[in-house]
Amino acid sequence: MGYDLKMRVWRGDQDGGDLADYTVEVSEGEVVLDALHRLQATQTGDLAIRWNCKAGKCGSCSAEINGRPKLLCMTRLSDFEPTETITVTPMRAFPVIRDLVTDVSFNYEKAKELPYAELPPRDADGKRRMAQIDVERSQEFRKCIECFLCQDTCHVVRDHEDNKPAFAGPRFFLRYAELDMHPLDTHDRRALAQGAAGLGMCNITKCCTEVCPEGIKITDNAIIPMKERVVDRKYDPLVWLGSKIGLRNKDNDGRTEV
Repeated sequence: MGYDLKMRVWRGDQDGGDLADYTVEVSEGEVVLDALHRLQATQTGDLAIRWNCKAGKCGSCSAEINGRPKLLCMTRLSDFEPTETITVTPMRAFPVIRDLVTDVSFNYEKAKELPYAELPPRDADGKRRMAQIDVERSQEFRKCIECFLCQDTCHVVRDHEDNKPAFAGPRFFLRYAELDMHPLDTHDRRALAQGAAGLGMCNITKCCTEVCPEGIKITDNAIIPMKERVVDRKYDPLVWLGSKIGLRNKDNDGRTEV
């Protein structure tokens, strides 16, 4: 059964824009992306939307629906009253290219700053072995589709553009945690996570977890454990004592024994 849906869609580019009102015919069982596609086909052919799979797996169609970061293809019209006006705007944390399309290159630049996995030599038979329980610890993090909704909703960059150079954001804290929990990875990223990535700026409000379309518990399973690992390295008295002994030995004879 079809009905006329009222929509407000942001139109504009990097120089500015405004919300435009539309009424479009929709059908039962459709999602917001369907309504926007029909709008493109029947009323405004130049409406810019980024999308690809329409199955919630590519992360392309991220936007804000009634002010909440969501995937356009996974937000059903049945979630709203038929008489309700649905407002669709681009992700606020990133610069607008045009209409609902934003420039998310910030995230790709942050990805370049993250050291890749460093694995030890293979076993004598040419293989590497891991316990299944260790593999499962970070398996959840690999569900990330890089929609960057967690980045968009994080107030550290959403409300403070000047924080971006010093803050990687929840998507990359997830990656730091995934690599740090890898049973074979030998690279210690804790100092980098605390320093260049700005892990300490996160105050664990869990807003990133709330908007994740894959249901990843970003805060509880990645950010908080990573913070604990950073604290262990920085404030553990045994680690502190070991570093002092190492520095003292180096000062004495130029060699580091610890």
